[in-house]
Amino acid sequence: MKHTHSSLTKWSISSRIFHWISAILLLVTWLMIFLYDNLDTKLYIGLHKAFGISLLLWMIARVINRVFTEAPPAAAMPKWQMLLSQLSHFALYALLIAMPIAGLMMSLYGGRPVDVFGLFQIPVFVTPDRGLARLYNDWHTDIIWPIILTFTALHIGAALYHQFIKKDNLMSRMK
Repeated sequence: MKHTHSSLTKWSISSRIFHWISAILLLVTWLMIFLYDNLDTKLYIGLHKAFGISLLLWMIARVINRVFTEAPPAAAMPKWQMLLSQLSHFALYALLIAMPIAGLMMSLYGGRPVDVFGLFQIPVFVTPDRGLARLYNDWHTDIIWPIILTFTALHIGAALYHQFIKKDNLMSRMK
């Protein structure tokens, strides 16, 4: 059922599912690299890559969903807050697409195909180049990851600000 703009109070069910599964995929992908870094097994790096590719594909589908799904009306807030909200959401989308692409390119330029849960494999389709592999590694780990952490913290902080300080029930739109 198509809602009129004025009657829409929550994000669509598809948008809410995309939001929360994106968060879960990011958390699981991080957990896999944490386990890989802290346990003596190669299992977790393969899972990290598979979940990273899953996040990339999920984010592409999420962008498509966002283009075709009506948003609820903007919450009442000063224009500067609305601008920051829009910019931070755009940045999160871009980062959650750029991060797995950088990781994929790091693997491929390192001469390593990426297996996705045994379902399919992304073959090395570039000429391996250790310098480019290192460049993408730097982007993946030292640049994009800290920025994702920063924007995620801002996103959660803003949601908590709306919930507990402004008490405007903004978070209910994504439940």
